[in-house]
Amino acid sequence: MEGEGVHEQVRNDETCCDRAYFLCCHPNGKAHRFIALIFMCLLGFGSYFCYDNPSALQAHFQKDLNITETQYTILYSIYSWPNTIMCFFGGFLIDRVFGIRAGSSLFMGLTLIGQLIFTFAVYLNQYWMLIMGRFVFGVGSESLAVAQNNYAVLWFKGKELNMVFGIQMSITRMGSTANFWVMEPIYNWISSKSSGTNILGFTLLLASTTCLLSMICSVILGYMDKRAERITMRANTQNADIVKLTDVKDFKASFWLVTCICVTYYNAIFPFVSIAQGFLKNRFNINNEDADHISSVIYLISGITSPFSGLLIDKAGLNLLWILISIVLTAVAHMLLGFFNVNPYVGIVLLGLAYSVLASGLWPLVAIIIPEYQLGTAYGVCQAIQNLGLALVNILTGWIVDRYGYKALTEFFVVSLILSFIFASILLLLDQHQQGILNLTASGRKRRQEMFLNNILERQRLLEAQEAPSFTDPGGEELDNSRSISGINSPD
Repeated sequence: MEGEGVHEQVRNDETCCDRAYFLCCHPNGKAHRFIALIFMCLLGFGSYFCYDNPSALQAHFQKDLNITETQYTILYSIYSWPNTIMCFFGGFLIDRVFGIRAGSSLFMGLTLIGQLIFTFAVYLNQYWMLIMGRFVFGVGSESLAVAQNNYAVLWFKGKELNMVFGIQMSITRMGSTANFWVMEPIYNWISSKSSGTNILGFTLLLASTTCLLSMICSVILGYMDKRAERITMRANTQNADIVKLTDVKDFKASFWLVTCICVTYYNAIFPFVSIAQGFLKNRFNINNEDADHISSVIYLISGITSPFSGLLIDKAGLNLLWILISIVLTAVAHMLLGFFNVNPYVGIVLLGLAYSVLASGLWPLVAIIIPEYQLGTAYGVCQAIQNLGLALVNILTGWIVDRYGYKALTEFFVVSLILSFIFASILLLLDQHQQGILNLTASGRKRRQEMFLNNILERQRLLEAQEAPSFTDPGGEELDNSRSISGINSPD
């Protein structure tokens, strides 16, 4: 094969030039794979930057557009509602219809279009257009995240996958962090040159350029993946099984438990960030800009630490143990923020650390549980159910704050995390009962997988030996089948 030829050249040719070419230009070269990883990360940068634009400008949205707290929280809820279905179908479409390259460009395009609709709705001060823009943005953005996960597994499965998920989250969360840092200053700068809804509209138009950057990265990554498929002849080695929508009913119980952990945990993260500005102003009596800076620390810390937490889990394994620790630390962080008069940075930093560890340990489990040809559908199902939870909780969040205040909201987040801890504990017990590999050390998981593969090969060899025909030599004695198969009795 063409890919094998390049491998052989690198092994036999001692020139630095050839080794450098393989490292940087061949799809199996480590440097080339990490160049692709940069584009995978930037693929989601724009959507994460724009997702929390309303949160970074919460006070201005409510004042400039004259919308209520409930209308504001609906901007987040409407993002999630279509993805209770669309993520599922988006993953299936990536697996079965468009493929990962066309699918990622399609969904990135929808993300860009949705953000532009949202921007012009602000210019026109049309609330129904705001809803439509966030709806289209959500359809594209969440399905894009499914494509991003598929790319990571396709290029890195068996090669630092936990670390890769950590790096992906790091770069995309840098987008969220940058949003909280720059949107308020940009708004203030534009306000000296314009007035009315034009200020907010032009601020969001500048934010839209990040989605354009991600669209360009999608095209480049698609080219790199097509080239990699041709050089490595990946299509010849991929599983020939075809994914069907009905496959979902056959997903293992462990997958559904991972999904439940995902939903109950993220219900205590994203809804909190969406109202963090108001929460921090109320609890700690600070201004909008300081509240934005503190809110951004969640994504900043998770962004910085995610590659290291991913690398740690790659080396140590024990994914479920790390997940349990993360859930406990997240609950502690919420209680510090909601009930105790400590510096808000303490709870926010702890929240960011716990979040990064959980994401690095949780998402790769799907790739361990589900066959590769079903991964797009599996990630889509997981994110669809997650979005159903977020759609309900974002509405519930505004209702709890209006009726009972922020301390009651903290209690709600802690209860959600207790449920997440229970689901993770059940998954740990189930995995141990089934002698699974989800919570093994990295070396133990590798040994178990090698043993499993060797058993399959041994059964296949025995089956071939039983099915092979018997041969008789000229003297009438029957030759041993297994020796014939192995080629020992082949004529010289």
